[in-house]
Amino acid sequence: MAEPEFFPVPAGLSLAEIASAIAGQLTRGDADRVIRGVAPLDGAAASDITFIDNPKYLSGLTETRAGAVICAAKFAARVPASCAVIEAAAPYRAFATVVGLLYPDALRPPGIVGGMGISPAAHIDASARLEPGVVVEAGAVIGPHVEIGAGTVVSATAVVGSHVRIGRGGHIGSGSTVQHALIGDRVIIHPGVRIGQDGFGFAMGPQGHQKVPQVGRVVIQDDVEIGANTTIDRGANRDTVIGQGTKIDNQVQIGHNVVIGRHCVIVAHAGVSGSTVLEDYVVLAGKVGLSGHLRIGKGAQVAGGSNVADDIPAGERWVGTPAKPIRQWMGEMRALTGLGRERRSKSDPAASAERGLDEEPKA
Repeated sequence: MAEPEFFPVPAGLSLAEIASAIAGQLTRGDADRVIRGVAPLDGAAASDITFIDNPKYLSGLTETRAGAVICAAKFAARVPASCAVIEAAAPYRAFATVVGLLYPDALRPPGIVGGMGISPAAHIDASARLEPGVVVEAGAVIGPHVEIGAGTVVSATAVVGSHVRIGRGGHIGSGSTVQHALIGDRVIIHPGVRIGQDGFGFAMGPQGHQKVPQVGRVVIQDDVEIGANTTIDRGANRDTVIGQGTKIDNQVQIGHNVVIGRHCVIVAHAGVSGSTVLEDYVVLAGKVGLSGHLRIGKGAQVAGGSNVADDIPAGERWVGTPAKPIRQWMGEMRALTGLGRERRSKSDPAASAERGLDEEPKA
């Protein structure tokens, strides 16, 4: 049985076209040679282009059968003689550009069933306003007074609640729900995302937990991408905001009133509690947990699995539970390791004897 092709076979690009597109320099190879695919170092064929950006994979570089390699100048001599070489200052970013040129359909998800136009099996309220070029697939529901810009795709079974506004060139993934939200241009929302539901707000007390009505919105600015099964709660008394260009991985929880700045990166399983602020360019690695009402400064980074209970100044790197500056954490870990080694030595007679610690005290 033939393997299914989920992306059309590329027409191909010459090495000269590739070098020009990535502002690289073709230092070895025929400029007219055509590349028709991409692959990793160990799986590439003569018609593929690959890259190396990490010296960890140098052994794979020397054995690759790729037609061309994108690399930094320092690795060029390690590329096999059969491969063309394109030198680039940032090989990984350059490779991403090439993949996008060869497979443009992979830059933004299409509808899950590949529909075009408005499916007769979709339900669209008569008061909704859709610009020309919007795609609405079968089973999608678009509520009253919704506005959707040209080129946006609403995939099968997605639900867009009343008065939601969605910009141009976006994508709403299958099974997603969007309510109480204003969404900018070129926003990608992957399947199963939940946007704009109640935030978790209760006034706790001995008489029970009184629900606090959540009357804010979710505002998502341009060029944001939100991974599958992520949830973003609407604000309680002000908006939850996701800044321009921010990228959020799968299965992330964003609480009510959270404000996330521009070009932040939030990796899978992270959780951001209510009313916390992330300034621009913050990075949260996988499984990071942030307590509520914190401020994480511009460019700060938090290592995977850390739990943060204090504000983090701009530009700092924190790690641990409770999280702290990485140098402080490393110093404490070294101290604990030394204490553990000392304790083991005292409890091990052989080790104690070697150190002369088991001698009888002199009278």
